[in-house]
Amino acid sequence: MADESAVLGRVIDEAVDRTTDRVYVASQWQLMWWRLRKHRLAIVAAAVLGMFYFVVIFANFLATSDPALSEARRGEMPPQRLHFFDGIKPSLHVNGVSGYRDSVSFKRIYVTDEDTKFPVRLFARGYEYKFLGIIKMDRHLLGVSSPLKAEETIFLLGTDVQGRDVWSRLMLATRISMLIGLVSVVISLVLGVVLGGISGYYGGWMDLVIQRVIEILRSIPTIPLWMGIAASVPRDWSIIKIYFAITIIISLIGWTTLAREVRGRFLSLRDEDFVTAAELAGASKMRIIFRHMAPSFMSHIIASTTLALPAIIISETSLSFLGLGLRPPAISWGVMLQAAQNVQTIALTPWLMIPAIPVIVAVLAFNFLGDGLRDAADPYG
Repeated sequence: MADESAVLGRVIDEAVDRTTDRVYVASQWQLMWWRLRKHRLAIVAAAVLGMFYFVVIFANFLATSDPALSEARRGEMPPQRLHFFDGIKPSLHVNGVSGYRDSVSFKRIYVTDEDTKFPVRLFARGYEYKFLGIIKMDRHLLGVSSPLKAEETIFLLGTDVQGRDVWSRLMLATRISMLIGLVSVVISLVLGVVLGGISGYYGGWMDLVIQRVIEILRSIPTIPLWMGIAASVPRDWSIIKIYFAITIIISLIGWTTLAREVRGRFLSLRDEDFVTAAELAGASKMRIIFRHMAPSFMSHIIASTTLALPAIIISETSLSFLGLGLRPPAISWGVMLQAAQNVQTIALTPWLMIPAIPVIVAVLAFNFLGDGLRDAADPYG
């Protein structure tokens, strides 16, 4: 028994030594990944965000009909139920819907026709679109058999006042709202690291100018600023121009917080031995900033960026909801929620509030992932 205990002890000691050696030789990114894996909520949030960006890439494929196609006769149609069985027989289908105008309330009433069944196919043909803006395609995840048309039979989340399919519009809105946040954060990241790094490393008059610019930008009231910008944007601008204008403006306002954080870290790092060694070796100031100093706290920058994404998504959604951001015919979460900004909508057509759900889920997922990244990047946690 004593020999067996000794052998077991040696095996455990060797395993501990191997684990310890692995930790000692691991890179910063490996350590960060090992700690992040233990944060289960952050991993789940990352999976949810992966689903959102899957929708961003395949938005047109997931849509069942042209999101801009309207038909007044099917306005404010409630969501249709997707059936998987016909009795006990597997059968993917939706039931037909007929509508009529109530003679007293003048409200359009829809009645489900249980006897009429439209079979739903996977990878069916539908309206044409360009995948990734390049490849022409007409395949969609869900559709119906020819000669039926999906835009006349399938409304998984109902229709809006103009008879447009809410499900298809939600897919395209997810693309725009999520991409605005991503592009804005990338621009803010570059501005924050570059200007914050220059401010913290060079100091002097450059630090003074950059810090005064940051204070001016942070002191401007947000709502009056956006009202002025919305009034100055020409009404004849295309959706693309307005999209890029909103992206750039959000970026120019959102870089200030990261720049302050980078400046503070650079002030504490510029007197470290590795920075002095790089200077003595003849490295240029820009190389020292981007090759030596910035990577030393890149994990913190990534965590801060992840936490900044939900704020930008909320900004775009709020501004579009108030009519100060994207405007129809653009499709975003905020634009879709414009149709649900009165009590009557909540009472009579609650499905028009559905775009609020992905806003909440995306913001929570980004915050949970940001918390996990921050904990994983904290060497003292």
